[in-house]
Amino acid sequence: MQDREAFYKKLKAQLEDTTKFPNEYLYKFIVPTTENQEQEVKDLFTKGGAVINTKKSKNGKYISISINVKLNNADEVISYYKKAEKIKGIISL
Repeated sequence: MQDREAFYKKLKAQLEDTTKFPNEYLYKFIVPTTENQEQEVKDLFTKGGAVINTKKSKNGKYISISINVKLNNADEVISYYKKAEKIKGIISL
């Protein structure tokens, strides 16, 4: 768990150095199609006017999800990653 916190601390510093907020942020995730993970990801981003695009893998076992959403600060970016990592089988890109 300490590795995750170090990762998020580094990400926050990078975002604050390179991004002027509020700004659009692009999330990319891959989820298996075994359960309802696609809907779980979509539900995380229901407010805020997020633009969500999905694409099934060739064999149909995975779905890639791209979410473009306007956020106000680096902490908001990280909070979505922390919520998303609770979804079973999710991969953040």
